[in-house]
Amino acid sequence: MLTIGFIGNGKSTNRYQLPYVLTRKNIKVKTIYARNINKKDWDRVEGINYTDDLNSLLNDPDIQLISICTCHDSHYEYAKMVLEHGKNCLVEKPFMKNSQEAKEIFALAKEKGLLVQCYQNRRYDSDFLTTQKVIESGKLGNLLELEMHFDYYRPEIPLASKEYFCFDSYLYGHGCHTLDQVISYFGKPDKIHYDVRQLLGPGRMNDYFDLDLYYGILKVSIKSSYFRVKERPSFVVYGDKGCFIKANKDRQEEHLKLFYLPGSPGFGIDRIEDYGTLSYYDDEGNYHEEKVVSEVGDYGNVFDGLYETIIEGKEPRIKDEQTLLQMEILETGVNMCK
Repeated sequence: MLTIGFIGNGKSTNRYQLPYVLTRKNIKVKTIYARNINKKDWDRVEGINYTDDLNSLLNDPDIQLISICTCHDSHYEYAKMVLEHGKNCLVEKPFMKNSQEAKEIFALAKEKGLLVQCYQNRRYDSDFLTTQKVIESGKLGNLLELEMHFDYYRPEIPLASKEYFCFDSYLYGHGCHTLDQVISYFGKPDKIHYDVRQLLGPGRMNDYFDLDLYYGILKVSIKSSYFRVKERPSFVVYGDKGCFIKANKDRQEEHLKLFYLPGSPGFGIDRIEDYGTLSYYDDEGNYHEEKVVSEVGDYGNVFDGLYETIIEGKEPRIKDEQTLLQMEILETGVNMCK
């Protein structure tokens, strides 16, 4: 049994992590800490100890892993505290404010013989897993271009921000999803082109980004904007024999927002209308167009990986060097805005 605790009792804990942990028979949540533990935004889960005494969490000998689900400007301090108390540590995205903090935290974990890892749950998005399946089928031929979009129409967010803070940016807050997907599958790029903008003008928040990562002849583009009335397709992949278009995103977040939780029938599973379309020419020159049944996403795989590493001694699924590379790319991008 892996026994864990949480620092933070907000959306990250209650929407994106706890519902998955509760479906795992080999993981137990013992304690959740929050400074204002009596705040009633989320229902309490029977059997979990809720506390505003941080020391009772840090000094509990039963707890092997603590997940930090706070604002990212406190991640460094909490992660350092958790590691110094001899606990393994999971940290929400973005991992740290900058790559230097990330290097220090990874070094401290190594010194203590502990695991620290970023919560990169988007590796287990259905649309991303389905795109991998199509690529690996070979039907696209040699890959030429892949576009990944994460769009919203939320103009009220950049409109409300009158100053620029590099850590409070669209690239930091959302690029950490798609960048990890690219790095986890394709590795370190040969070069990167950055287009990071403030559509409302200088001195405002970063509300748009378009990063091109090059792998030989393959260009992988991650594009996001707060001003897209109509979202672009989630994934578009081009090869020299065909293309794959997956218009709709993974449905886990959609269901979680409705409090329709993991373990419920059909949770996170695509409908037929959500399936992507694969168009290609076969080796005989015949044209095909077909729907691709979506893979099933499961953010709980992050916790399965933690169990394997902490309890079974297996290699971590999410590598330190992947998170460091992501932090360096985010840091470079946001420093282009002022």
